Amino acid sequence: MLDGWFAWFIVLWTLFLISMFAIGGYFMFRKFLKRLPKEDGMSILDWQDHYIKETKHMWSPEQKQLLEELVEPVPELFRDVARDKIAGKIGELAIRESVKTIDEDLIIRGYIIATPKRDHKFLIKKLNQKNIDMAPYKQLLG
Repeated sequence: MLDGWFAWFIVLWTLFLISMFAIGGYFMFRKFLKRLPKEDGMSILDWQDHYIKETKHMWSPEQKQLLEELVEPVPELFRDVARDKIAGKIGELAIRESVKTIDEDLIIRGYIIATPKRDHKFLIKKLNQKNIDMAPYKQLLG
């Protein structure tokens, strides 16, 4: 049979691989579900791309920079996905409210709506650093 240490290595390596495949499969399945068309024929990601495309001209360089600063705490591997999700929500709000340009208020509201509550602490920290009043957003945060 196998030596004691080598047998443990094989067992641990097998468990590691099964775990990694399970984690990868979970995230792939979530992405698959987001690509499934809804009743209107478009998926969540299709709508997100639509809102980004329709509002691309509304973004100023300063507003793009603010969005980059807000997604900075996200690990680099997931940053593009987070940026697109937040920008899509901001674009949706911009279209719904018929605004001409994306402003700071819209970015902050879109960020709060698009992200889970556990990520709001990064937003609060960044807004405090920039001396931005949090009072108008308390209802969205709480």
